[in-house]
Amino acid sequence: MIYKRRPLHGSCQGELRSIEPASPKRELPLIKMKLPKETKRYCRKCRKHTTHKVGTAKQKARGAARSLSRGSTARAKARGVRSGTGSHGKWGSKPPVKNWKRKTKTTKRIAIEYTCKECKKTSQIKKAIRAGRIEIGEKVAK
Repeated sequence: MIYKRRPLHGSCQGELRSIEPASPKRELPLIKMKLPKETKRYCRKCRKHTTHKVGTAKQKARGAARSLSRGSTARAKARGVRSGTGSHGKWGSKPPVKNWKRKTKTTKRIAIEYTCKECKKTSQIKKAIRAGRIEIGEKVAK
C-alpha cells in the first residue's frame, strides 16, 4: 500500500491517506460487427445500383497474395540479385526466446466481399476490418 500526503486547505499540515494500487490490465472485449445479408451498392460492371450479397473473404497469409511482386525480397532472391535479409546462420546462433513479453493480437482483419446478384462480379472493401467476429445475417465469421 502506498501512502501519499494530501495538503489540507488553510493549513500547512497534511493528512496521510492510502492509495490503492491500480487494477491489473483488463482484457478488452472483442469487437463484434453485424452486417445485413444483402445490401444495395453500385456495381462497376453493370454500371448501376444493384443488390449485392455480403460475405467474407478467405483469410490469407500476408505475403501469399503477391509474393513475387516488384521489389519483394523473394523475387530478388529468385533472380539472384539479392541475398535477402539476415546473416544466413553464418555467425553462430542464440537459443530461441521462450517467453515473449509482447502479447499477440486477439483479433484478425476480416475482408468483406460484395457479390452482385445480376452479373456475379465480386468486389472487396479497400481495407479489411479488424474485429473479433463479424455477423452477416445469422452466420458468424471469426
